[in-house]
Amino acid sequence: MHPSVDHEAFDRAARFLRPAKKVAALTGAGISAESGLATFRGAGGLWEGQRVEDVATPRAFQRDPVLVWRFYNLRRANLAAVKPNPGHHALVELEKRLDNNFTLVTQNVDGLHQSAGSHNVLEIHGAIRRVRCSGCDLVADRGVDALPELPRCETCGELLRPDVVWFEEALPEDIWGRAVEAVEACDCFLVIGTSAVVYPAAGLIDVARLTGADVIEINLEPSAASARANVVLLGPSGTTLPELVKRVW
Repeated sequence: MHPSVDHEAFDRAARFLRPAKKVAALTGAGISAESGLATFRGAGGLWEGQRVEDVATPRAFQRDPVLVWRFYNLRRANLAAVKPNPGHHALVELEKRLDNNFTLVTQNVDGLHQSAGSHNVLEIHGAIRRVRCSGCDLVADRGVDALPELPRCETCGELLRPDVVWFEEALPEDIWGRAVEAVEACDCFLVIGTSAVVYPAAGLIDVARLTGADVIEINLEPSAASARANVVLLGPSGTTLPELVKRVW
């Protein structure tokens, strides 16, 4: 570890995590950024060169589905070139150690947690590897293979869309309900690589606090979650998470 590491903070975090019977984690774009994927909140509010409202809203898809699919096909192609990083693998180790008592709630749509080997993953913002029919709602996993410029449903012929939650859309009720239940039941809640400004996901921190769970934030820099955390570990999750897991066991 780097000599500037706050060993006292790591020891405090380990003391919170070690006795926990049930653990939940919330991950955001920060953990994926360490694998080389662009985050939503880049310079100038652009997302890979596009305004979010032009490529990630229902109105954008209605107005210009070719542009939206061009954008998402580029993101799918980018996924083929990236791999999970040590932060993802540390969460796999945590899941193994805790048996069935670990729930990973992610805001990310890239599937890197599953690629790393995590099983109990709740994708509250959907998954870019899946498509959903805008007509009959059929959902299919298409991996990261190239899709036509305007892919259509094989069942009803209507336009397919990425199976992700766009801005102005509600989260999937069943997945979100399971996420809230997991956080309500946990003794320790990890908040990893998220700005904690996108709701309702950021509200899970308050759910954890209300039910008495200890909150550990892991982030590159202080965020909107920091004041609500019992301990904050600053640094890349790819080094911070493995170090924390090592200190617990």
